[in-house]
Amino acid sequence: MKQSHKSQISREKILNAAIAEFGTKSFETASLNNICSDNNISKGLIYHYFKNKDELFLSCVKSCYDALVEYLSKESFNKTDFQNNMKKYIDLRYEFFKENPYYSHIFFITVLQPPAPLKEQIKEIRKEFDEFNINRYKMDLSNLTLRDGVSEEEAIEYFYIFQEMFNGYFQSKAYENTDFESLIEAHEVKLSKILNIMLYGIAKGD
Repeated sequence: MKQSHKSQISREKILNAAIAEFGTKSFETASLNNICSDNNISKGLIYHYFKNKDELFLSCVKSCYDALVEYLSKESFNKTDFQNNMKKYIDLRYEFFKENPYYSHIFFITVLQPPAPLKEQIKEIRKEFDEFNINRYKMDLSNLTLRDGVSEEEAIEYFYIFQEMFNGYFQSKAYENTDFESLIEAHEVKLSKILNIMLYGIAKGD
């Protein structure tokens, strides 16, 4: 076996072990010692491929977002049916997280409880996922009649603001004593409703 192939196997073994560790614990309680002891991996081997815990965690985050974008991108959305598009998108997310519980945990750590020193790196890793969401949102906007005085560019800007405020709300004191699994459930339940309200408002039309 070539050395490059052995190196790839070693790196993947470490990454898979780390995904299981970060996929079941908070960033703070996850540790390299656990990864080593639970998977018969030497700490020296980890440091051969990853600078530190932060870099290993960010590699897990990238693996998570890459897999999620690939999963979502396989499906097509109806350009003229926003309501079904929104339901389909939420359902796809649910199925992905159900099939990949470690990734689910890692994803929601980055969204709801991101480690403060890593926020900018996580934001960079999220770019492709955010672009996917924006492109899907643009597709929906193209089939809606916007209110007077609201341009597509402004609508997209509002979407960004909404996204940050929505996720920030779940980091607030209102949820500080909520267990993580309940936090995830509340986030996903409210997401589709908030998206609907954002586009259609709360007042019933004539």
